[in-house]
Amino acid sequence: MSGKLKERETELNFEGAMDRLETIVEQMESGKLPLEDLIVRYEEGMNLVKICQERLASAEQKIEMIARSSAGKVIVKDFEATQEPTVPADVADETENKNDQVKLF
Repeated sequence: MSGKLKERETELNFEGAMDRLETIVEQMESGKLPLEDLIVRYEEGMNLVKICQERLASAEQKIEMIARSSAGKVIVKDFEATQEPTVPADVADETENKNDQVKLF
């Protein structure tokens, strides 16, 4: 990868990377690009996905939760990521099926 492209990637913010990624997807979906260009766009898109993931991880680490104590004082806490509860596959499938059904009465 050229130095100019590497430099451009390091200065991209999340929104810029997402905008470029959307443009790449539109170009790839158009069906008008030759195979070599598709491969180049795919590689660039994967690099942009990596940038977006890094930016999101960085933002998550910077998030602070603000809470109020019982005395009304503002307390700033570091963000602590919590794992979402997992739903067994059979329950998830059952829930999806119920949401797909339309009942008139």
